[in-house]
Amino acid sequence: MLLENKLILPAITGIPVSMFHLVHTQLPFIVNLLILLLVAKLLGELAERFRQPSMIGEVIAGVILGPSMLHIIPNAGEIKVIAELGVFMLIVMAGMEIEVEEIRNSIRGKSIWIALLGFIVPMASGIGIGLIFNYSYTFTIFLGLCIAITALPVSIRILMDLGKLQTDVGQRIISAAIFNDIVALLILGIILDFNDATKNLGALTVSIILTIIKVGVFTAILIIAYHFFKLAKRKVNVVNPQMNKFTRYLRGKESIFALVILFVLIFSSIAELLGLHFIIGAFFGAILIPRSMFANRDFEKVQRSISGITMGFLAPIFFATMGISFNFGSIDNGMLLMTILLASFVSKIFGGYLGGRLAGFNQAKSVTLGLGLNARGIMELVIANIALAKGFIDVSVFSILVLMALLTTILTPFLLKAGFSLISKTEPETRNTFT
Repeated sequence: MLLENKLILPAITGIPVSMFHLVHTQLPFIVNLLILLLVAKLLGELAERFRQPSMIGEVIAGVILGPSMLHIIPNAGEIKVIAELGVFMLIVMAGMEIEVEEIRNSIRGKSIWIALLGFIVPMASGIGIGLIFNYSYTFTIFLGLCIAITALPVSIRILMDLGKLQTDVGQRIISAAIFNDIVALLILGIILDFNDATKNLGALTVSIILTIIKVGVFTAILIIAYHFFKLAKRKVNVVNPQMNKFTRYLRGKESIFALVILFVLIFSSIAELLGLHFIIGAFFGAILIPRSMFANRDFEKVQRSISGITMGFLAPIFFATMGISFNFGSIDNGMLLMTILLASFVSKIFGGYLGGRLAGFNQAKSVTLGLGLNARGIMELVIANIALAKGFIDVSVFSILVLMALLTTILTPFLLKAGFSLISKTEPETRNTFT
């Protein structure tokens, strides 16, 4: 595909082959950024015109500009850094709209079945594929993780675009995605620690214990912070005047915005230092922001600032970068490709559906839960990149996993929109009403 583009496009445009081959390396970073953002916003706008989430157009923009087609924009380090910032700000923006009680209540009781089966069923299917194709045990576990994971930022963006983030189904999708990410990263940490250590039962046991301790420490920090701010909320008449006095004392521009970002960065840094992904820390940090300590107008101003930066600039770059990462020409195992794609859709939807039914949801909501958990996106790409860097998979398998992430991400908004339409035909879908 890439070779054909290099031959056909110069013939159409009249540009010499050598010049066309080097165009992506000659363009300065800022020009690459300009082209990427422009095309992403244009195609995102086009997607919105067809009543679809703009992220679909943004991902397609990356595919067009990346190595699969025009090969104009390289997957350079500078672009990746901006994409990482896009993930961070997207998570912050979404976390600020979710209350701790909503997440906590969504995984209580029977709702835990959604998170459990939404992870276990796809994980088992991935491991089964690895065993059938006679891959190593490490590869099968990595494949299981890639199929089992749900991309938290992608799911949030889709639900936000559809206006369903605050519904009961939307909240349970997010809660299950958080659970999936935490468990997947926990297993990933065990695998990496074990492969870096001596391969014996004692090393595996120590690795498992250390990873569990890391998760336990982070959870303890979150609980302490939550109870501290809950106590401060009860003393709002004492805390608020002091907070308002402090913010008035600050002379710098957008000081409250900076305070909010710093607060979230603290939790992201703690998560990274403990070996967890920064997305988990950013999400919980954003949820824990003590909004009662700020004046309503100040907090709303911060939300508008974060939304403008994220939706206008960083998020389109993030989703376009997903498209750039894909290279169709490197895929050489059609049977493995079809098997992984089929398993990724069927197992995730079935797992979410089965979990929804056990949690007491009707068929329409259970199907929608499965559809909503289907997007992989950045988290699956993170695991695939780690597997490639460690030598557990080759470039062909990596491209298959990237294609799986792209297809599930692109198709999930369509499927999820149909799922919510099905819900609306059976019963009115309301905003989250957890008790």
